[in-house]
Amino acid sequence: MFLVIYEWRAKPGKEQLFQESWRRGTVAITRRYRSHGSRLCRTADGRFVGAAEWPDEQAWLAAMSLGMDHDDAEARAMLDEAVLDGGAPVFAMTVIDDLLVSTRPRQRRRGRTQAWMPAVGVGVAD
Repeated sequence: MFLVIYEWRAKPGKEQLFQESWRRGTVAITRRYRSHGSRLCRTADGRFVGAAEWPDEQAWLAAMSLGMDHDDAEARAMLDEAVLDGGAPVFAMTVIDDLLVSTRPRQRRRGRTQAWMPAVGVGVAD
């Protein structure tokens, strides 16, 4: 697994717009490039930090070579409107040990448990 950390500052008053654009963009990137998704965090001083998981470095580099382009043009425009600065990778690294316990909600669908995926409501069956 490969982990990439990003950092942004949103324009004052555009924080909610940033969060929505990040969410939509992440869903589109996950769908197109088969990443494992991302987490969005907020620091005490208001910066946004994203932690994106990829199957491996090659998958991330392939997506980066295409500019992380995706099909949600509105999300890209929203991001441009909301971001003051940032967006370049801060750290890109190989995960050597992973002891996180998943706390994502699980859904039952047609008798099968599926992992939850934000905004699209679909997941991978167990």
